Amino acid sequence: MIDYWQLLLLGAVAGFTIFLGLPLAVLPRLSPRQKGFLNALALGILVFLIIDVFSEAWGSTEEPLEDAFAGTAVWGDAILSFIAFFGGLAIGLIGLALYERKTMTNNVPEILSIENIKKGDEYLHQLFHRISATRLAMMIAIGIGAHNFSEGLAIGQSYVSGEFALAILLIIGFGAHNTTEGFGIAGPLTGMIKRPSARFLFLLGIVGGGPTFIGTILGGLWISEFAFILFLSAAGGALIYVSLLMYKAGRKQTTNMMMMIGLFIGLTAGLLTDLLIDFGGA
Repeated sequence: MIDYWQLLLLGAVAGFTIFLGLPLAVLPRLSPRQKGFLNALALGILVFLIIDVFSEAWGSTEEPLEDAFAGTAVWGDAILSFIAFFGGLAIGLIGLALYERKTMTNNVPEILSIENIKKGDEYLHQLFHRISATRLAMMIAIGIGAHNFSEGLAIGQSYVSGEFALAILLIIGFGAHNTTEGFGIAGPLTGMIKRPSARFLFLLGIVGGGPTFIGTILGGLWISEFAFILFLSAAGGALIYVSLLMYKAGRKQTTNMMMMIGLFIGLTAGLLTDLLIDFGGA
């Protein structure tokens, strides 16, 4: 049997394994073909997460609806689950659209400054690419963070329910999963002329992995199916948004065949790490 403080420590470990995948962002300068492949690899991981997230979120939403129709549960719970699912989806999709618009508006003065214009079109192109890549990486981290919060809730709630062995297996599985998620966050940053700073990579890791720890704390103190569904569906919406952006960027860098190979490898990596969780009976 583990105590609550050990659970929190293990929850932190599960969340911050995301840092193991972030060093991909500081690889030396790569060709457009190589960058396109790594972008597709990260995209494959995100596509897997979208499938995984929505299967969990909709399953948790559908069950109370079916019970309400059968007369074995109250309609209030079913309606709340329904609102949580579609409300979270709207937050994920529209929220990131608003975030992107705001960050691009804030960066226009930097791009169009007299000093930068004097440095020429090539410099402006590099500057725009750097701003776009860092913005995309942060959006991915936000989406994955929402997903990881719900994972933390699952860890904490399994502990509260007395299923200690399941809690440990979830920590191991989610920890392995978060490593691949680190690759997903780092994908847009690979091969940049000006490599991302350690401070920015640390921030990405905190945004993406920290919510696992926070979710573990809250899940160990408070059980909420509404919050679980809300954050899962918000994560799904956010991941759909950034996946569309990554696909658009990747098609400009490499061939469709290379994109499909990268997607296949990313999907495979996601599915294999998910087996660790399935073996625990979760």
